[in-house]
Formats: sequence, structure tokens, C-alpha cells
Amino acid sequence: MAYRSSTNESLPVRIVLIVVAVLILSLFLLLPLAAVFIEAFRNGYDVFIAALTDPVAMSAIKLTLFAAAIAVPLNTIFGVSAAWIVTKFRFKGRSFLLAMIDLPFAVSPVIAGLVFVLLFGARGWFGPWLGEHNLKIIFAVPGIALATTFVTFPFVARELIPLMETQGSDQEEAAVTLGARGWTIFWRVTLPNIKWGLLYGVLLCNARAMGEFGAVSVVSGHIRNKTNTLPLHIEILFNEYHSSAAFACAALLALLALVTMAIKSLVEHFTGHQAGGAAK
Repeated sequence: MAYRSSTNESLPVRIVLIVVAVLILSLFLLLPLAAVFIEAFRNGYDVFIAALTDPVAMSAIKLTLFAAAIAVPLNTIFGVSAAWIVTKFRFKGRSFLLAMIDLPFAVSPVIAGLVFVLLFGARGWFGPWLGEHNLKIIFAVPGIALATTFVTFPFVARELIPLMETQGSDQEEAAVTLGARGWTIFWRVTLPNIKWGLLYGVLLCNARAMGEFGAVSVVSGHIRNKTNTLPLHIEILFNEYHSSAAFACAALLALLALVTMAIKSLVEHFTGHQAGGAAK
């Protein structure tokens, strides 16, 4: 099947634009990514494996996966609920809800981390009460999970809202006329129509959760073997001049991101789903 251009530019102009785009992508994306893997294996495979199997690195990897395992399901539930409410109903405060969903996109992750310290730190608003009940959020795993959840908050919702708005409510209304109610409509009608968009949003949310640095850095306290996620562990290794170990861990994080993007591409290829509304 031949592809036709939707513009009137001449062939030389299109070639120049394509070459420029490829050069920019290579310079700013492919070359740095390749450099990470080259540096990771510069001193051999054994050094690479040793860096990843180090107990401190293993602790960071487990904590990263744990934080993602908490943030992604929570944001999936919220994202589906918010998209359902926003697209299927019209109510006062709808615009405010949409603005709140986008808030983590507008707020710097570092500021978000500082807000959590202000709220839940030892001298924060709820700090004394938490101390009296022997509960610790800041400089502990709950704070990391909370910060990760906040930063990844909009991804599923912002992927589903445009998709569900495009689909409209005709099928749900038809199901109502046939006697279907509530959960039956959602499971039998809505979910099958949004399943690939939902998967796409979950993949983006998971990738962002595993790579989060700013907010987690503020609330973690950088305690080795306890509150260091993989991005924080990479920073510490690099600052301590353990370059081989730092690039080995960075390569693992990059590999996880590449696997996520590969799955996303497969979803798009086999379903024809085009992403829309998810901010990068």
C-alpha cells in the first residue's frame, strides 16, 4: 500500500525534514541511550552483574518495584473512576476536577516532596500526631509510595478521558434501555471499549513510577538499604565515583523503560490505538 503525503511540500523538502528529525533524535535520544549501555559493559559482564546483585542495589530495585506496585494500581482505579465520572456525567465542578487531575503535571516533583514533608514530617502539620502513634511516613517507605503515587496520578486518567469522550455514551445508554445497570454496564460495555487505552495508560504510569527521582529524593532521606530507590541509588553511586556500578544500574532502568515502550508499541500495532492526551 503506497503512502500519500497530506501536504504539498516537494520531495527534497520532505527528505530534508526527515533527515533533520532523525539527526535530532539520534543526537538527543539514541546516542545518550547507547552511551549508557556502552559504559555499563565497559569493564565486562562480571562487573555489570556484580553491580546489580550488590545487596544495596537489590534493595533499591525491590523498593522501586514495590513503590510502582502500589502507585500503579491506585492510579488505575482512580483514573478509570475519574474518566467515567468526567465523560459520562455533567456536573458543577467538572472543570475543577479536570484541573486537579492535571495538577501533578504543573507542580514540580521537588515541590510535591516538600509539601509532603510539610504535612507529614516530624515538625509538619500531622507530624506530632504520627509520632504519638508511632507512625512514620517521611524518610520511610510510605512516603516514597505516597510521592510516587502523586507524581503518576494523572497518567491513566488523562489517557482514558479523551478516548471515552470520543466514544460517547451511546452504547451505555443502549445497555440501560435493555435493563443493564451499574457494574454490568461497566464490565460488559465500557471496559471492553477502553481496555487498550487503559493498558497504554498503565504502561506510561508504570514507566514514570519506576523512574521518579525528584519527589522521592525529598521524602526518602537517602537511607541505604531502606529508602533508596533505583534512581537515587544511581545518583549516590555516580557522586561517589563508582561509575561502572552507576551505569550498570542506569542500564537496568533504561532497559525497563525500553521494555515498557516496546509493549506500548505492540499494543498500538495490534490494536490501532493511538495515544492521545497523555503528557510526556
